[in-house]
Amino acid sequence: MIELGSRERNQPPPPHIVWESLADPWRPGGRRWLDLRPGEVEPRILQAVEPELVVWSSLWPERPDDEIRFDIRPAENGCKLCWTLLTPGEIPEQAVIGHLRHRLNFLINAQLRFSFGQ
Repeated sequence: MIELGSRERNQPPPPHIVWESLADPWRPGGRRWLDLRPGEVEPRILQAVEPELVVWSSLWPERPDDEIRFDIRPAENGCKLCWTLLTPGEIPEQAVIGHLRHRLNFLINAQLRFSFGQ
């Protein structure tokens, strides 16, 4: 797999709470944070190891083989969450990579974070 982008940021809740939000974004009683845009699809969980790892399938039908890996580790006052966008195939143009990275960063470091009250 080839890394197309990655970003690590602190999240306010402990690892197991962030893991739950990533492993089942639509669970009953869960926080609603994963707002998909037209042209995006619900990710499938490809791998999950509680509370440290979640791997999603691609959000983008035109890039079906891409994966999004979330590594979660404890940190003072919450946890550190690192998302990594991976592809097994051809590397897209820089403009496409920039769009995908921006979208993931918005979902994780804005929408998810805001769902925790920050």
